[in-house]
Amino acid sequence: MLGALLPLLAGCDARTGSDAQAAAQPPAPAYQIGPGDVLSVWVFHEPDLGVTDVPVRPDGRISVPLIPDIQAAGKSPTQLASDISTKLKEYVRDPTVSVIVRTFIGPYDQQIRVIGEAVQPVAIPYRDRMTLLDVMIATKGLTRFAAGNRAVIVRRGADGQQHSIPARLDDLLDDGDIADNVAMAPGDTLIIPQSWF
Repeated sequence: MLGALLPLLAGCDARTGSDAQAAAQPPAPAYQIGPGDVLSVWVFHEPDLGVTDVPVRPDGRISVPLIPDIQAAGKSPTQLASDISTKLKEYVRDPTVSVIVRTFIGPYDQQIRVIGEAVQPVAIPYRDRMTLLDVMIATKGLTRFAAGNRAVIVRRGADGQQHSIPARLDDLLDDGDIADNVAMAPGDTLIIPQSWF
């Protein structure tokens, strides 16, 4: 009987171990608002104080009713809501404020830039566990002139220096070689050169 129970217990331990691994992963950091993001601000029971689709200006600030200028960039939506609530206390008793990010771009140091021979060169916001394949999907792939296997990811290291990481895009996209699916990091720049004729 004990022999029959051991495989069951081993299976339970394996599931517990994978659950422990999932629980051990650090939570994703809170999203930081950046210039170019579009926000909606809602004030409970005060519809005249709310705004929809307010862009974050290049200086990182927004304007809402009764508050002509408030810093938004670099804050989470919850932090910004708290700051707006604090400023509104001069005019409203116990304001309850919510901030919703409608369009995500993020701060510059959290973006991934793609330049060169992508169908749609673009800056996209970094997402937790983003990979090279995610970036290529967002940029709609390579142009017919791209030298995909000569692409590089330029990343600033902890030492402050820029490092180049080979990105074999042809192998990844055409051959399905998942070994070339490099993990991206906030602030990376993917450079896709043109092929030589």
